[in-house]
Amino acid sequence: MKQILRSICVGTLACLTAACGGKIAETSDEAIETVFDNKDYHTLSKAEDVAAKHLSLDINVDFDTKKISGSATWQLERKNSKAKEIIFDTYDLEIDSVLLDNGEKVNFTLGEKDSFLGAPLQIPLNEQTQSCTIYYKTGANATALQWLEASQTFGKKHPFLYTQSQSIHARSWIPTQDGPGVRFTYDANVKVPAGLMALMSAENPQERSADGRYTFKMDIPIPAYLMALAVGDIDFKPIDNKTGVYAEPSILNKARAEFEDVGKMIAVAENLYGPYRWGRYDMLVLPSGFPIGGMENPKLTFCTPTILAGDKSLVNLIAHELAHSWSGNLVTNENWNDFWLNEGFTVYFERRIMEAMHGADYADMLWEIGYQDLEETIADLGADSEDTHLRLNLKGRNPDEGLTEIPYEKGGHLLRLIEQTVGRANMDTFLKSYFDEYAFKTINTRTFIEYINVHLLDANPEWKAAININEWLYAPGIPESCPRGNNKLLIQVDELTKEFVASGKISHAEATNWSTLEWMHFLRGLQKYPITNKEMAHLDNIYHITQRKNSEVAVLWYQLALKTAYEPAYKPMEDFLLVTGREKFLQPLYKAMVALPEGKTWAKKIYASARPNYHPLTRRWIDNIVLN
Repeated sequence: MKQILRSICVGTLACLTAACGGKIAETSDEAIETVFDNKDYHTLSKAEDVAAKHLSLDINVDFDTKKISGSATWQLERKNSKAKEIIFDTYDLEIDSVLLDNGEKVNFTLGEKDSFLGAPLQIPLNEQTQSCTIYYKTGANATALQWLEASQTFGKKHPFLYTQSQSIHARSWIPTQDGPGVRFTYDANVKVPAGLMALMSAENPQERSADGRYTFKMDIPIPAYLMALAVGDIDFKPIDNKTGVYAEPSILNKARAEFEDVGKMIAVAENLYGPYRWGRYDMLVLPSGFPIGGMENPKLTFCTPTILAGDKSLVNLIAHELAHSWSGNLVTNENWNDFWLNEGFTVYFERRIMEAMHGADYADMLWEIGYQDLEETIADLGADSEDTHLRLNLKGRNPDEGLTEIPYEKGGHLLRLIEQTVGRANMDTFLKSYFDEYAFKTINTRTFIEYINVHLLDANPEWKAAININEWLYAPGIPESCPRGNNKLLIQVDELTKEFVASGKISHAEATNWSTLEWMHFLRGLQKYPITNKEMAHLDNIYHITQRKNSEVAVLWYQLALKTAYEPAYKPMEDFLLVTGREKFLQPLYKAMVALPEGKTWAKKIYASARPNYHPLTRRWIDNIVLN
């Protein structure tokens, strides 16, 4: 998953940090791990006693009532012979009835509801019970579901539904054991309005069903957070015999052109770290309200339309979601405290793919932009915050609070440090063996440390000392050992930035051929200076930045416009906020608006119109900025 969710939650772990610069080199892995057990505190199920191993889902999608209803039949694996019940996670589900495999109707218990964990569904079992069927409906507050009116889609003719199950939101549309350490296979029958297409994280149709009935199969075990469903006015175009793109008809050709190199990405990824093991790799471009950049649902990446820049300049996001087919989907973090094992590896893998496709200079720019994101996140969270540790402590908290740039960029930079320390050849050999060893399994931080020590670091104590993994995992901030390259292209941008700040002018030829990453670096650099309205107008007259459709560049430009009261950018910014639901872009713009005199009134007016287009998870974050 590619997203930024900023949160400020300062914990305490002082016992692990030494007085010398916060380093904890002297602290053993065993001593550190006594502070964190590896229990998943974000599922109310007890899969270690009775696990749900296969799901047969039979559901109806009703746009009139905005509900999913039907049944979930689970095949069970009893791991503890003394267990008398199975427990499923639910959130705002209406449970109608429960039957055991012999058709026996049983009295279930829906426990007390927790604000973010939901309520445990406790089902009593007989000694010979092998399956149970749960009849249910989704509630009005299903956090995974976004129901869109026709007016909120690109085509404006049909409604749309999509899910976002990560991190613990699958339980709001399926009764499930909703922890990343629980994997299961599934099949599904899905009924939708005639003429619409339904898609899942499974084997998918490429043509619409006339009667709105679809069947799906996923025969590779996946965790619940990778369960996905989308329903809407959707068509398909192939890219090659292994990849293709789904989208609303009005944007399908544009999406197909943007993603035409995805087949090459897969070939590069397989050359790096072994075969792609999921069959097809397709992408679904969702309506503009999608809250994140992308979601790595197996076989079918969900992605934001904000990456359709028209020049393939933002498709590194697809490289990220593709890389998840190895790091995350294939080898999965055991619980959400270990989220870096999903995202840090994926950031590293993504940039290796982009380096192979576009060269070292391009990849170095990605690393530098990522480092800047890491610095900004640490400034937001606080330099000494426990939430800047790589190994998180989310017990008693919503795991969504861990969805910051820390597991992504701090994790990715740790992998880059390991590569630079041990050498690329050794790194690649290690990662190939790691993906093979833990394929279709879960892993926690302690197990990873043991594995990398045995298979890479124990043979060379100098490597282990130079990397000092404990400092990365359990100390705040950015370690001094963090790699930071001198990218020659961005150095040239810095020089031009200084010239512009000094003179107030820029030569047209200098930036004409800049990439998106160079423009991002330039606009970020300008944030540090007292740029004037006149200088903004000068840039806009030359480069027409206000009219650009590149979302990454646009958001940085709008932030500068707010800072300098550059009014020609205000209307395009308002239009952007009204149609774009990607939380990464919304947070900085709304924060900048409410910081202005009378800005909160302005922000509230825009948000009142825009809020219905935003996903429930995004609304939660923006409500805190604008309405509180």
